[in-house]
Amino acid sequence: MENRSGEMAVFLTVAETGSFSAAARKLALTPSAVSKVIGRLEDRLGVALFVRSTRTIQMTPEGLTYLERVRPILADIEDAERAVASGEGIEPHGRLRVSASVAFGECCLLPVIPAFLECYPRIELDLSLTDTVIDLVEDRTDIAVRSGALRDSTLKARKLLETRRVVVASPEYLARHGLPQQPHDLLSHRCLRFNFRPALNDWPFRDPVTGETFRLPVTGNAYGNNGVILRQLALSGVGLARLGAFRVADDLAAGRLLPVLEAFNPGDIEQIHAVYVAHAHMALRVRAFVDFFAATLRHGPPSGFLSPFSQPAG
Repeated sequence: MENRSGEMAVFLTVAETGSFSAAARKLALTPSAVSKVIGRLEDRLGVALFVRSTRTIQMTPEGLTYLERVRPILADIEDAERAVASGEGIEPHGRLRVSASVAFGECCLLPVIPAFLECYPRIELDLSLTDTVIDLVEDRTDIAVRSGALRDSTLKARKLLETRRVVVASPEYLARHGLPQQPHDLLSHRCLRFNFRPALNDWPFRDPVTGETFRLPVTGNAYGNNGVILRQLALSGVGLARLGAFRVADDLAAGRLLPVLEAFNPGDIEQIHAVYVAHAHMALRVRAFVDFFAATLRHGPPSGFLSPFSQPAG
């Protein structure tokens, strides 16, 4: 009988290590043995899982799809064997890769991580903070916390929070350059912009008289790749920034930043979701993280957020 779980384990090790030789060392096999297993697996499936060159290997789209299905299957096998062998209940375990924006991670994720790891000591948390939207499968990430509209319909999503955006500037900047009275005044001001998503630099406004909404491409002489940078530049008086209200709530309360053009704020709501690859069997570690994080919000959202959502993961 074909040892399909063994082939899956070899395939997963190659995918995670990025080479046949590294996988062979980890599995205590020879590189040729690993190559033969992958070749046999590809023959049976009738597709190529890896594109091989003299120095590197890259996964094919079929390989990425297979990887997405194989991971939860092997995790279920491991859980079942551990539960039977030890007589203990199944406990979330293994490496959990989480990605979030820099500002959201700093504000909301990092404060709860110690309690999460205390509750689930067998989970190895691998947290990355970046404002770049990543591909969960390609970047081998279990969960991404994303703000704004979700464009990938193949992912499952759980809404966690909502926030609004606000244009802000420091009192020092406004004292030097004046207070904009209407949106088009921004064309003669320095506006802080993101360097990775041009749409974020078209600021939306609404005419308070007609109710008409429009977008204004702003200009300035400073860019940043995340909200933390733009907030700090705004605090330093470099220019105006349009940021999530949660990011600047404390600054507004303390007077370090002032709201600008609030009469023209369109009141757009930015939703924040935890997204993960959809499959029939969600890994326990993924469910544990999403449920734990959502549970912390039931006691009240952090400053600058609107009401949380706490449906169970699944």
